[in-house]
Amino acid sequence: MRALPAVTGRDEFDALVVRTDYHDDQAWQDVAAALMQPWGDRQYEAHVHFIDDPAWAGATVDEVLTAVCGDDNLAVVFLADRTTMQAESHALLAVTTLTREECVGDEDYEQLTKFGRDFRTIPAGVHDVHANLSIGNLGFEEYAAWAHGDPEGIYRSF
Repeated sequence: MRALPAVTGRDEFDALVVRTDYHDDQAWQDVAAALMQPWGDRQYEAHVHFIDDPAWAGATVDEVLTAVCGDDNLAVVFLADRTTMQAESHALLAVTTLTREECVGDEDYEQLTKFGRDFRTIPAGVHDVHANLSIGNLGFEEYAAWAHGDPEGIYRSF
């Protein structure tokens, strides 16, 4: 596993979006623009910390998680991968930063990752997921369950 650059300067209220695919700059511009749109029923301002550095090209989920593990205020990281860039919805991969070691036991970890440690979400859903996980209003497993229930496996926001 390769070492990735440290993530610095992220405000705890900023969603972390890591670009791992560099094949289509226009698709990335579209994704970034969608992520900066006001969101939610009150049209909240979007707060995103973008990692747009070719050093992250092709990074795996495990490599990204290793690189961000030092951020105690980060419950979820979003990857703009090849699938994100190619899909019409530009659904990003939401990955929980929860580790087995942080759980009371194996049973607790299994329950919290029942639908896996990742799911796809449309750009508008990134803010909803990040905000609610940050304040503990909802759990990752709840969003993963909603994505699991979608015909395309995507969380589509409230």
